Amino acid sequence: MKLNDLFIGVVLFFIAHLLTFYQLNGQFINKWFRNNEYLVMGFGAFLSIFYIYGTKYTVSGTNGLLWPARFIGFGIGMVIYAVMVSHHFDEGITNKTIVSLILCVGLICIQVLWK
Repeated sequence: MKLNDLFIGVVLFFIAHLLTFYQLNGQFINKWFRNNEYLVMGFGAFLSIFYIYGTKYTVSGTNGLLWPARFIGFGIGMVIYAVMVSHHFDEGITNKTIVSLILCVGLICIQVLWK
């Protein structure tokens, strides 16, 4: 396992999911997003770079395996979404969300740590 590549992949997925949250949900946070839908859509091409390289580095970091990269990206996305929805929309993190987040962390740990 190449920990440096795995770390870079995780950081890129983190950035990608954080920016994607605002791309998709910014319309409910700020009027600018609602009034500039096409500009926000165009930003998707820029976001794709983070997903492509996040996948590239995560696959490299897990010795060429694709499934761990998918689960790591998914888990990071779930954690970011839960935190951001709680922060911006005061929906809170319910017991159901906590269990889901624990499962996401479990998926990541299984894919990264299980030999």
